[in-house]
Amino acid sequence: MSRTTLVEAPAEIAAAPPVAPRRLRPTRRWWRLVSPVALVLGWELASRTGLLAPEKLPASSDVLATGWRLSRDGTLGVHLLDSLTRAGAGLLTGGVLALALGTLAGLLRLGDDLVDPPVQMARMLPHLGLVPLLIIWVGIGESLKISLVALGAFFPIYFNTYAGIRDIDERLVEAARTCGLGQAARLRHVVLPGALPALFLGLRLAIGAAWLSLVVGEQVNAQTGIGFLMMEAREFSQTDVVVLGLLVYALLGLISDSALRVLERRMLTWRRGLRTT
Repeated sequence: MSRTTLVEAPAEIAAAPPVAPRRLRPTRRWWRLVSPVALVLGWELASRTGLLAPEKLPASSDVLATGWRLSRDGTLGVHLLDSLTRAGAGLLTGGVLALALGTLAGLLRLGDDLVDPPVQMARMLPHLGLVPLLIIWVGIGESLKISLVALGAFFPIYFNTYAGIRDIDERLVEAARTCGLGQAARLRHVVLPGALPALFLGLRLAIGAAWLSLVVGEQVNAQTGIGFLMMEAREFSQTDVVVLGLLVYALLGLISDSALRVLERRMLTWRRGLRTT
């Protein structure tokens, strides 16, 4: 009879603590602000030295002063709230629809055959070029602006959801089935974690497309919103207000992307990817 010999690990290895995942130190996070601050300082220097004409591009300090003035009288807050409401409604509408259709096409062969071909054809159409047709369909009110944001957010989320599901290693699903996991459990423990990285990428792209769509939508028969504020300022040659609106859009995009990155790090703690040095 053969005897199985168990080899014990050395005490140093057995007692070694588990390696904790390396986290980004708070001091390094601040480095992400260096380049934006440097751009603003360079902009201010170029304006003060006469390299940039004030009527073409006012100094950054003048734009910030205008923003402070509009914030104090409540004008900027009203327009910003309406823009955020439209962006949130459009993202929710387009995101839920894209997530449902992407999951259907990614999991089921019938869903792939019925859903994916028309979506592939529709993605070739520039959604901002559909404004005249959307005006005929939904009018020029709030529905137009929300529809544009929803269209801009739909395609990135759909394609990344579809690709995230299809890129999952089939051997993992088979291993889960062998371990006795039912279909619902496989979706929860294998499919969903495997598709999350692609889904987060789709969300980041969708947020950028949503802000771009909102800029166009708020310039069509709007009475409030950052886009409307910019159009009104253009008619009166208020370049500082126009630049302020652009900065607000840029900051909204940066803040939303940063918040999504934090959420991604918290939800995908299991992922070990390449880290910068």
